[in-house]
Amino acid sequence: MSLTFSIRIAAWLGLGCLVGSTYAASPANADWSNYLGNKERNLYSSLDQINRKNVTELKVAWTYETGDKGEYQANNLIVNGVLYTPSPTRQVIALDAATGKELWKWDPAKERCGAGRGRQRGLVYWQNEKGGEARLFTGVNNYLFALDAKTGEVIRSFGENGSIHLGEGLDAEPRPNVGLNTPGVIYKDMLILGGIGGPGAIRAIDAHTGKRRWIFHLIPRPGEVGYDTWPKEAYKTATGLMPWCGQSLDEKRGIVYIATKTAEPDFYGGDRHGMNLFANCIVAVDANSGKRLWHFQIVHHDLLDKDMPCPPVLLTVTHKGKKTDAVAQGTKHGLLFVFNRVTGEPLWPIEERPVPQSDLRGEQAWPTQPFPTKPAPLMRQRYTEDDASNISPETHQMTLDRLRASPNFGPFPAPSLNETIMFPGFDGGMEWGGGAADPNGIYYVNVNEMPWLVQMVETRRADGTPLRPGERDYMVYCGPCHGMDRKGNIPGGFPSLVDVEKRKTRLEIETITRQGGGRMPAFDMIPEGARTAILDYVRNENTLSTGGRPDEANNASATTSKAPSYAFAGFRRWLDKEGYPAIKPPWGTLNAVDLNTGEIKWKVPLGEYEELTKRGIPPTGTENYGGPVVTAGGLIFIGATADETFRAFDKETGKILWQAKLPFGGNATPSTYMVNGKQYVVISVGGGKSGRPKGGSIVAFALPETK
Repeated sequence: MSLTFSIRIAAWLGLGCLVGSTYAASPANADWSNYLGNKERNLYSSLDQINRKNVTELKVAWTYETGDKGEYQANNLIVNGVLYTPSPTRQVIALDAATGKELWKWDPAKERCGAGRGRQRGLVYWQNEKGGEARLFTGVNNYLFALDAKTGEVIRSFGENGSIHLGEGLDAEPRPNVGLNTPGVIYKDMLILGGIGGPGAIRAIDAHTGKRRWIFHLIPRPGEVGYDTWPKEAYKTATGLMPWCGQSLDEKRGIVYIATKTAEPDFYGGDRHGMNLFANCIVAVDANSGKRLWHFQIVHHDLLDKDMPCPPVLLTVTHKGKKTDAVAQGTKHGLLFVFNRVTGEPLWPIEERPVPQSDLRGEQAWPTQPFPTKPAPLMRQRYTEDDASNISPETHQMTLDRLRASPNFGPFPAPSLNETIMFPGFDGGMEWGGGAADPNGIYYVNVNEMPWLVQMVETRRADGTPLRPGERDYMVYCGPCHGMDRKGNIPGGFPSLVDVEKRKTRLEIETITRQGGGRMPAFDMIPEGARTAILDYVRNENTLSTGGRPDEANNASATTSKAPSYAFAGFRRWLDKEGYPAIKPPWGTLNAVDLNTGEIKWKVPLGEYEELTKRGIPPTGTENYGGPVVTAGGLIFIGATADETFRAFDKETGKILWQAKLPFGGNATPSTYMVNGKQYVVISVGGGKSGRPKGGSIVAFALPETK
């Protein structure tokens, strides 16, 4: 049945229309009014005007330049013919969705939050049923704002003069700094959201007033489920767990599904012995009250930054001959866990298998980790000599030599002072773009197969002498991203801090450490003495052999005495001398999994390096960020790749049916909608990942007008 015919029947019956998961306001219009398409987060559209037969005719319909440059990762909303997008500098922009003409723009620089920055993956749209008022919710720095969807004006009755501090209402003192890069989900008149930074919690906020309605503590308090999986006082000091990747909602049942982060520090757990619930979990919570209904921990006592990278996907499958409402959770290590969304029972058995144990002093690694028996892993689970790169004889030998010196021990190598190949890698497997699912129970997801390197370092020198307080604290708080040598990780988005004193003032650096910026969350939990010592160290201003300013040296030393015994040596992709992943391709894939049976339906490379193709090497796939959209027209649309290309695949076979070059990398999940009888597919285009050029464009595609 076509979308238009379905709409006409619904209109004739006086029902309005909800076709599939895409709201259609009239026969000629269909919205994309929620992040990732709908509250189920299944990235499915029932539009079929663009389909297998005509997709080759797609042309650029319009483009828009935000004027920003950065990691533009927004999944754009389209409501009543208006497209809403958060730009790379966190401006909110409204466009005519048929033409790309700007309607209004909101700049947060004039608000108490100050100018925005850092990746933002979407907005929340809420329609007040009683008054008809429509609001947009957006996060900037530590604040959540409510905007009038028609004008872009701040709604001053919300919170304190139009915004709330995201650290309020977390039951933590002092008030933590908390950011937001992924939007929450609306249930009735509540906004349910997580965040970045601060103590672990999920909460519901009144969409009218900004006041907290309920909270679920992800680091349990005394008397709460999971309290005994932590040290007794952990809830007072532990951080992390904030569910940054988004939530999904079974609106009919009133159940919200939460995917949580790793406990901190990410790579050493000597001060957080135990299983650490509810870190690295999928948690089902009553959306009315915040009461836990069920949970499953996908990684116990995580030591490898394996936080849940994407929101749970809700879909319906036929399991053992019966229709079953399910929830599927993807992971960074390429495993897919599938549960009955009501009971929490896994659809297929999940086994606890032994994993390598850590030899670091004070560490108590968990002896086993969960592995689903179905579906099969969507990527290789171990780097063996058979996986050594084959794009050239030189690269093949180089990867063999490194592998023999730094072997891989599967998806859970125990952190050690010895360097180890981390494969699956830190950025997936699955990543924040998430998976799509169609009504037939088929799940589609893109996967990375990138090797990284993992190593811990002691926070004392090899001769046993203590490091300067600033150097030691730098290793603990800053080194994992900016490198122990301060040279940064540019492909990963972490800048060098060498000679930073020549580029930024001390106050500018201090402000960034407190409020966050770019990929960095707020580090307001750093003790003041340690912060001072770090600033001295990175600016080469140390005046004492012990580090720190003369008046704070003793204080800085005291604040670091309880620091972890080890620090992570930094995020390091393993690349060959030509800059390609140091492993045999594929480096990125698109996958279809039949969740009725648990079998992988097809797998194809995603992305291409033209220069390698010209050398006679088959398409390798590339590192990819951003998810797919699947449609009733039989198509999967996805950008994501490092080759600045937007593609349409046949959802039945995985064959590429159409592709178009983009001005920058499409590291965002696309949206599809209909205005005035015409279907569009739109994607935010900002690049910046994998060391690629940066921009800030929106590109919309449609079929040409028929004569």
